[in-house]
Amino acid sequence: MNRYKKNDILTDEFNRPKYATSDLCSQIYYACERGEIPFDEIEFKQGDRLDHLSGKYYGNGLDWWMIAAASGISWWLQINENTRIKIPNQEVLKARFNL
Repeated sequence: MNRYKKNDILTDEFNRPKYATSDLCSQIYYACERGEIPFDEIEFKQGDRLDHLSGKYYGNGLDWWMIAAASGISWWLQINENTRIKIPNQEVLKARFNL
C-alpha cells in the first residue's frame, strides 16, 4: 500500500520541497511528452547537476525534481553526458499541478 497521497510533494523539516511521489512525476513526464507543458531542451554536459540547472533556470536549486520528472530521470546520479534534459516551464507546471 502506498503511504503517499496521489500528487503529493514531500517536504523537509523547513517545509521545503524534498521530492515528489512517483505518481506526480509520471504525470509531469507524460504532460511534457504530450506537449501540454512547454519546455526547453538542453544537452547534459560533464559537470552538470540538476540542482545547478534548477538554480539557473528557476532561481533556486530546490526544484531539480521538476527537471528530473519532465526528463524521465529516476536516479539523478546516473545521467550520462549528452543526455537530452527537459526544462519545463515552471509557471505552467505549477499552475497545472497546483504546486
